[in-house]
Amino acid sequence: MATVMMNMDDIVARPKKINYLLLPFLMFLLAFIPSSSSYEKEKTNGPDIDACTSVIVGKAASIDGSTMTSHSCDSRTDRSWINVVPHKKHKPGSMAPIYMGSKETKGPDDPDAISVGQIPQVPETYAYINSAYPVMNEKQLAIGETTFGGKSELKSDEGILDCPELYRLALERAITARDAIRLIDRLTKEFGYNDYGECFTFADTRETWHFEILGPGAGKKGAVWAAVRIPDEHVGVSANASRIRQIDLSDTANYMASTNVFSLAKEKGWWKPESGQPFEFCYAYAGRNGMYSRRREWRVLSKAAPSLKLDPNAENYPLSVKAESKLSVNHVLEIFRDYYQGTDFDMTNGVYSKDKEGKAVKSPVANPFMNNEYKELFKVKSERTIACARATYVHVTQSRSWLPDAVGGVVWLGYDNPATTPHTPFYCGIESMPKSYMVDGRQKFRRDCAWWAFRYVGQLCYLRYQDMAKDVEEVWKDIEDKAFAGQTELEKKIVEIYRTDPVRAKRMLTEYCHRLANDAVVRYWQLGDDLWTKYTYKF
Repeated sequence: MATVMMNMDDIVARPKKINYLLLPFLMFLLAFIPSSSSYEKEKTNGPDIDACTSVIVGKAASIDGSTMTSHSCDSRTDRSWINVVPHKKHKPGSMAPIYMGSKETKGPDDPDAISVGQIPQVPETYAYINSAYPVMNEKQLAIGETTFGGKSELKSDEGILDCPELYRLALERAITARDAIRLIDRLTKEFGYNDYGECFTFADTRETWHFEILGPGAGKKGAVWAAVRIPDEHVGVSANASRIRQIDLSDTANYMASTNVFSLAKEKGWWKPESGQPFEFCYAYAGRNGMYSRRREWRVLSKAAPSLKLDPNAENYPLSVKAESKLSVNHVLEIFRDYYQGTDFDMTNGVYSKDKEGKAVKSPVANPFMNNEYKELFKVKSERTIACARATYVHVTQSRSWLPDAVGGVVWLGYDNPATTPHTPFYCGIESMPKSYMVDGRQKFRRDCAWWAFRYVGQLCYLRYQDMAKDVEEVWKDIEDKAFAGQTELEKKIVEIYRTDPVRAKRMLTEYCHRLANDAVVRYWQLGDDLWTKYTYKF
């Protein structure tokens, strides 16, 4: 990486150098423009991938015995609303509508939702926390997601079920990860899967599973899929690339797959048993040639098991690794805030300016989330970091078998870039989300939309990241620390009340979650205004 030297005092002091004088303002304006580099629009023989990351933690790999999954929804387009869909009872013989583009609507009650078909309804559907990709249901079943695309020949238009709809149906109808996978198998056989290759990372109160699904091919109805159980002591990751390699379907405790998992690959000529080569799901149906994904896989697994000294340039890594230290939600959030600090892949390396004594120091504008214009200016090689400036939201879930479902399931959720955002808890027993969290702000700036409070601060940080990020961390860390510190006492109190009055307990959980989230929103609007006041005089 080239070292770029810039004297920031000279930049401001030399008015004849018009380009230099305007540089900080241009940097600020450019920070709002989405990057469009070929690196960031890497394809996996499928759609342009906005990209996501998911980390999975087995119950024996976590500090308290929780299972965890997660999702960084790193999208330029997914809507910013989050709501709670209630538990419902349905009349015998009724039908359930299936929606197109459900991640862009707020569910069946949204007037913008477009039905593309129907399937038989079940007597009861579970409540769940709903977003662009539904998160967790009232039985503590949670899902994370990443898109990996897969081979374009597998895309089918014969079915009516896409990825977000499978999420919704799984959370409405299943209690365990295994049940969810079996449900998806039944539904896609009958009604067809019409999306690109997707990875679902499931967590229930006892198990975690890595599940990958693709279409069956043009003109066909169905799907092809495989699933691998993540061992209890392990941490796994999905980062926009297919990761399942060999599968042992005789080991029913740890592997599941569609009935066509081998035959479809043979039919397409993507696997020839007579060659003597073993069947590998990821190579049969997708590919492993993108550093865009592999670098994140390396980093997550290296964080969980540093002694393995994994090669950052390798093509393949273990699907999961045994955690060398047990992880808390805090630790998982640290992973999501990672931008390769302390490695050769940190994009702030080499971006220096001179201090008043003429000594080279890291430039105040050295930014790990630089867009293309920054990278070109500073001659920085692009890296896809785990922390992502275009994130819509990041959630980390906890599912805990020893607590009542309403209390045991928690979604730690934060909007925008996790590096600049606090995460607050939303229990799966809550009755609603805060009002400002249910507002979609994707189309325009809105002061009544929670997402914009955090987006406002995150975008400002890119103006002078080295200084501003420290100020922002003081705020998000204080918010998070208080939430984590209050968790045990709150849950003990709610469990006592839940034994005799579940309705009151859920109401109290809702009020608690609303208070923490609303306080964070208020503080972030103020923080954004404070950053303007503190830093704009410098330019």
